[in-house]
Amino acid sequence: MAGSDVDRPGLRPRANYNIGIGHMVGFLKKDPIGDELTFAYTYENAGSYGFLHTPYGEHTEQIGVMKNFSFPKTQTWTGYTWVQSGITSYTGYSHVLNRLDTGLAIGVIAHLSFLSSIWIQESYGKVVTVPWYTTGSIGYTYSW
Repeated sequence: MAGSDVDRPGLRPRANYNIGIGHMVGFLKKDPIGDELTFAYTYENAGSYGFLHTPYGEHTEQIGVMKNFSFPKTQTWTGYTWVQSGITSYTGYSHVLNRLDTGLAIGVIAHLSFLSSIWIQESYGKVVTVPWYTTGSIGYTYSW
């Protein structure tokens, strides 16, 4: 997924790229929090200038649980919630700073075919030393 967050000074948009993998687990089907275990990696441009990349970056590895749900009277659109937690590493300083990271995402999925879809997501995140922030993203997925 590619998106932008606005948690930097001046509310300037910054690059935010995410790649993840997940697997639905049968014994969690009735769990209200989620039925899909996930692992995700995110890179964010944390610099005070530029959009795509600066020496200052955030690299986040998270594990999570995702719950998919259907909308009535449509098979093209579904929704999801995604609860995550992991470690964020800030780079570009004299040493790497590691911080605990938690997040909650909600989104919708437009199914293009049985195996491919477009995801639209809004994330709410919290790093221990940073106030909560939001990230809007759009991405393409292929399932196999």
